[in-house]
Amino acid sequence: MTIRILTVDDHPVLREGIAAMLSADDDLDVVAGAGSAESGLEAFRQYLPDITLMDLQMPGMGGLLGVRALRAEFPHARVVVLTTYRGDGNAREAMAAGACGYLLKNALRSELVDCIRKVHAGRRYVSAEVCADIAEHVGEETLTAREQHILQLLAAGLANKQMANQLDISAETIKSHLARIFEKLGARNRTEAIHIAMRRGMLNQPVL
Repeated sequence: MTIRILTVDDHPVLREGIAAMLSADDDLDVVAGAGSAESGLEAFRQYLPDITLMDLQMPGMGGLLGVRALRAEFPHARVVVLTTYRGDGNAREAMAAGACGYLLKNALRSELVDCIRKVHAGRRYVSAEVCADIAEHVGEETLTAREQHILQLLAAGLANKQMANQLDISAETIKSHLARIFEKLGARNRTEAIHIAMRRGMLNQPVL
């Protein structure tokens, strides 16, 4: 049985490269490509592929919201996130959004093919590097949605009072949230918290 594939990535060269790379296998067929999550949804409705390869960082709604929107409309859609971003934060959010696989773009062709076939067979697949990132933080308390939002405002350079005004809460409450964020991340200050969050992929996710 041929596995029909949709690639969603804003880099045309990468989409073309994936199509050329997978064309060597008789059971794999890239039926369409799209440059954004929005156009990816339209392409999915038209072609109804077996597997969708979705990038995370794209103009518009982006890949994470794209996965959520796709799975909301098509609950049985099988999506593999194919991205340059490792880190447990990215992977956790993607899998929670409904992705069945998480693979880095520097993966070997053999791993990409293996991932596609396993996900098509109903299994999940996460690259070894990302599995190691997740394992490193197993059992740790995760950030709440409010803490995630404050972390992104912190990374954007906002002072405590500015964050308080934007969120319509007191500056003291902001201080309390920051203290909890630092504790959860194992950071001693703002700069270290941002550095850790970037390394773990916590600042590439949209605030919902």
